[in-house]
Amino acid sequence: MSDTNLSFKEMCAKFDVTPRTLRYYEYIELLQPERQGRSRFYTPRECARMTLILRGRKFGFALEEIRQWLQIYENEGTDAQMQNWIKLADRQLTELADQRTQLDEAMAELKALRDQTEKSLSRR
Repeated sequence: MSDTNLSFKEMCAKFDVTPRTLRYYEYIELLQPERQGRSRFYTPRECARMTLILRGRKFGFALEEIRQWLQIYENEGTDAQMQNWIKLADRQLTELADQRTQLDEAMAELKALRDQTEKSLSRR
């Protein structure tokens, strides 16, 4: 093992994830740590993948989308992966904009109802 490999515990700490999350990411084949007996060791490649996974989750991508996107790199290389990323990002930006609009509408409606209720109380 090289010094750049992380143990299971170190990987959890570095990325602030639970052991359950890390095991699940392995189960769905997002990560493939090296094994020595029952111990798992995460290479710089796995750390880079974890960074991308967490970034994808932050942006609202489903784990299956992330898994497929990472697989493109393995099968077709960086250019194909980046072309696919542009398509995914465009789609997600549209979805997030729609969610923002819905949230803004809900907040405006809630504020109006709150203000109406406050006004009603002040008249008593």
